[in-house]
Amino acid sequence: MNRMVLIARAVITDSIRRRVPYVIVLFAGALAAAIPSLPNYGMGVEPAVFREVSLALMYVAVIVLALALAANRLPAEFERRTVYAVLAKQVSRWEYLVGTWAGLTVVMTAVIAAFTVVIQVVAVLFYGDPMWVLWVGALSMLLEAGVVIAVAVAISTLMGPVVVVVATLTILFIGHSRSTLLGGLGAAELSYFYPSLDSFNIMLPVAHGNGVSALAVVSMLTVFVGFTGLALLLGVVMIGRKDL
Repeated sequence: MNRMVLIARAVITDSIRRRVPYVIVLFAGALAAAIPSLPNYGMGVEPAVFREVSLALMYVAVIVLALALAANRLPAEFERRTVYAVLAKQVSRWEYLVGTWAGLTVVMTAVIAAFTVVIQVVAVLFYGDPMWVLWVGALSMLLEAGVVIAVAVAISTLMGPVVVVVATLTILFIGHSRSTLLGGLGAAELSYFYPSLDSFNIMLPVAHGNGVSALAVVSMLTVFVGFTGLALLLGVVMIGRKDL
C-alpha cells in the first residue's frame, strides 16, 4: 500500500508540473462566468439553464483532461524507460498500474472540486444561490472520470496515446448508448444496476430538479466499482504479459 501511495504521489506531482489541470480549470471557469450573459429570450439565463450549461462544460473539460493525463502517462514512462527504475525498487506491476490510476484520479478530484467551486461563486454573484446540488453532478463526473482513466491506463499498457484516446472514446460512446444499442433500459427491476455508463448521466435532474435519489447514487457507485475494477484487472493482466 505504501508503494502505491508513493507512486500516486509522484503521478500527482508530475501532473501539477505539467500545468494541464490549471489550464482546464481557468478556461472552464471563464466560460462558466460568461454563461449568465448569454441571451435567453431577452430575459437573461435562468438558473436551471445556467446549471445545465455549466455541468455540460465541466463534463467536456473533465473528459478532455482525463484523456490528456491518462493516455500518454504509461507510454511516456515506457519510452523514457523510467518504469524500469520504479519496478526495480520491489514495486510490483499491479501496484504500479493501480498507483498510477489512483494518482490521476486524485488530480481529477481536485480539478472537479475547483471547477464546482468556481461555478458556485458565479452562481452566488449572479443569482444569490450557491446551488449545492451541483456537487451531486460533480460526484457523477468524478466517478465517470475514474472509469475513463482506468480504461485509458489499461489500454495504454499495450498501445500508444492516439490509439488509447480513440479506443477510450469508443468505449465511452458505447457505454452511453444502452438504449440505442439494446432497445430500452432492459428489465425494470434491473434498470438502476444495468451495466452502463448511463448511470452517471444525471445532468437533467441536477440542473432542473433537486438531484437524484440515494438509490441512484448507489447505482453510480456500483457501476464505478464494477467498470473500474474490470478495467484495472485487464490492465494488470496486460502489463503482466508485457516484455519490460
